[in-house]
Amino acid sequence: MKKNTSSKGFAPLNWLKRMFLGGSKVVAEEGERYDSPSKLAVKRFFRKPIAVIALIVLISMFLFVFIGPVFYPVDLTETGSEMLHTNVAPTMSLMKLPSDMKDGAVDISSRGTFTIGVSTDGNLYMWGYYPKTKDPKLNVMNIPEEVSASKIVHVAAGSDHCVAISEEGKVYAWGAYDNGQYGWDGSMIASARKQPEELMEGTIDASQVRQLICGNQITAILMEDGTVYAWGNDGLNATNLSSVIKHGKKESPLVKLAFTNDGLYAIDENGTFVTGKSSKFNSITITDETGAKKTVDLFEYIGDRKLVDIAATGSAVALVTDDGELIVAGMKEAAPVIPEGDRIKSVSGGTRHFTLVTEQGRVYAWGQNYRNQCEVPEALTEAGAVDTVYASGFQNYAFKDGKFVDAWGLKGYLMGTDDMGRDVFNRIINGGKMTMTIGAVAVIVSTIIGIIIGCLSGYFGGAVDILLMRVTEIVGAIPFLPFALCLSAILQASDLHEDTRIFIIMVILGVLSWTGLAKLVRGQILAEREKEFVTAARSMGIREGRIAFRHILPNIISVILVSITLDFASCMLTESSLSYLGFGVQLPRPTWGNMLDGSRNALVIQSYWWRWLFPALFLSIVVICINIIGDTLRDILDPKSEVEK
Repeated sequence: MKKNTSSKGFAPLNWLKRMFLGGSKVVAEEGERYDSPSKLAVKRFFRKPIAVIALIVLISMFLFVFIGPVFYPVDLTETGSEMLHTNVAPTMSLMKLPSDMKDGAVDISSRGTFTIGVSTDGNLYMWGYYPKTKDPKLNVMNIPEEVSASKIVHVAAGSDHCVAISEEGKVYAWGAYDNGQYGWDGSMIASARKQPEELMEGTIDASQVRQLICGNQITAILMEDGTVYAWGNDGLNATNLSSVIKHGKKESPLVKLAFTNDGLYAIDENGTFVTGKSSKFNSITITDETGAKKTVDLFEYIGDRKLVDIAATGSAVALVTDDGELIVAGMKEAAPVIPEGDRIKSVSGGTRHFTLVTEQGRVYAWGQNYRNQCEVPEALTEAGAVDTVYASGFQNYAFKDGKFVDAWGLKGYLMGTDDMGRDVFNRIINGGKMTMTIGAVAVIVSTIIGIIIGCLSGYFGGAVDILLMRVTEIVGAIPFLPFALCLSAILQASDLHEDTRIFIIMVILGVLSWTGLAKLVRGQILAEREKEFVTAARSMGIREGRIAFRHILPNIISVILVSITLDFASCMLTESSLSYLGFGVQLPRPTWGNMLDGSRNALVIQSYWWRWLFPALFLSIVVICINIIGDTLRDILDPKSEVEK
C-alpha cells in the first residue's frame, strides 16, 4: 500500500534537515514508503473495533488468571472449605459495622456469616448475610419487633440463632429452632436440652448476668453466683455440658465459659480448667529447652497455677495463667510471643482464630488465616493502640476508649461461595489458569503434530501422502468425546499423581485434535510447492526438508495462526466438557468445567445462581473473544479478501 508522506512534518525541522543532510537525502526519506505485509495486517486488525476489544478482553483475562493466583492462591486443604459459609450469595457486607456502633459497643458476636452487636445505648444491630428462608420467622436476620423495641444489655449469636437479654431481664431468642435453640417446639432431637421455663415466661436479674454465649445450636447464660442456664443441641454440639454444669454446682462455681463446636469448657473460681467428661484437651504440644516438640499432660503442665481467662474457637481452647502464660490446646498454628514487660489483658476467640489484647494495648491474632482473620493492621500492634477487641466469627473489631478504631478479617465474597464454603472468585481465578493452561498445551501438541504431518504429506506427496492421510483419517474417525472419556476414566482408576494425570489429559486433547490442521496445512503446501521460488530452491540444491519447513511453511503461517486461535477455544471447551462430565480435572482442584459440574442440578440453578453464572460467563467471554480474534485474523490475512482503501 503506497503512502505519501512528503507533506508531513514540522516545516522548520525539514529546513534544518535539508541544510545539514542535503536535499537529495531528505527527498529520499520523504519519498514513497511501502508497508510490509505484517505491518499492514496489524494496521488492518486495529481498524476493527470489535477485534480490538476482544483482544483487550482476552489479554486482561490471561493476566487475571495467570497473575491472580500469585495474590489469591487456591487452598486445596480443608481450610479452603468453610461449612459455616456454604452457598453464600455475592456480598461484601460481612464486616460492615453499622455507623451507630462506632461510638461504642457493649458486645459483638458471630459464628458464621451474620454478626449481632449491641451499642452502648442499648440498640441492637445485625449485619452480614443469612440465606433466605421460606418462613421469615426462621431467618435470623429478621429481628423481632419486641427485641428492637427493648434496651438490650447482652447479645450472642450461634450458627443459626441469636439470643439477647434486655435491661429488664427478658431473654429473647429467634432464628432456627428445630434443634432446641429456643422454645419447646420443633425439636428434631429428643435429647436436646429444653430452654428453662423461667427464662421463657419470666425474667432474670440482668445486672447479675456474667456471660451470655452461643455455640452451634446451643446457648448458655452464666450468672454472677455461678448458676448456669443452658439449652439447645447438647447431644451433638456440647456432649460434656451436663458434666461441666455439675462441676460448677458441686465442686466450685464457674466464672467463665467457652463453646467449641462439640463441647463446653470453663474455668472456676479456683482457677481450674473445667472439661467435664471431655478428654479432648487433656494434652498439649510444647517446645522444650532443646527446641524439640513433645506432648505433655495439660493439667500437669498448669500445675499449681491458676487460670484467669479462657476463650475458644471451633476446635481449640486458649488459657491464660496467673503468671501471664498463654496456653493453647487443639491448634497447630503457633501462638504469639508477648514481649518482655507486657502481659495479656484479655483473649477472645473467633470461629477459626484467637485475638488477644495486652495490658499495653497491643493486639495479636493467630490461627487459620485463610480469610485474613489474623492480618492485624500494623497500627494496632503499637502500644496504646486499643483496649478492647471483639474476635467475632471471621472478623475482628477494635475499640479504644469506647470508640471504634479499626476492623480486619473477612469482608465478604465477591462472587459468593459454593456448597463447600469455598470462595467462587478464588476458584474462578485458579480454575481459569488450569483451563487455559490445558487448552494451550493441547493446542501446542496438536499444532506440532498437525504441521509436521501436513507439511510432509503435502510436500512429498505420493506414497508418503497416501500413508499419512490414511493415518489422519483413522485418527479423525475416532469419536473424540467418547474416546477422551474412556481414557480419562482409565487415568482416574490409576495410581498416577494428579499432576501427571492432568498433563496426560492435556496430551490426549492434543493428540486427538490435530487432524483438521494437518489437512489444512497439506492443502496449502500442495498449492505453494508448485510456485517458482520452490523450483528455484530445488535448482540451488537445497535439501527437501529445508524447502518444506523453511521456505514454504512461513508462507502459510497466516492460515496456521488462524487455526491455532480457533483450536485454542475448542480445546478449552473440550476440557470444560470433560470436567463437566466428571472425567477431567477432579475436585478439589478447580477448573471452570468442574465448577459447572458442581452446579448441574435444578436447586443450584434456581437458588444459587452465582455458582454457575460466573464460571459460565468467564468461559463464554474467553471463547467468544478467541473466536472473534481468529475470524478477524482469517479476514485480514486472506489475500483475496477485500482490502480497505
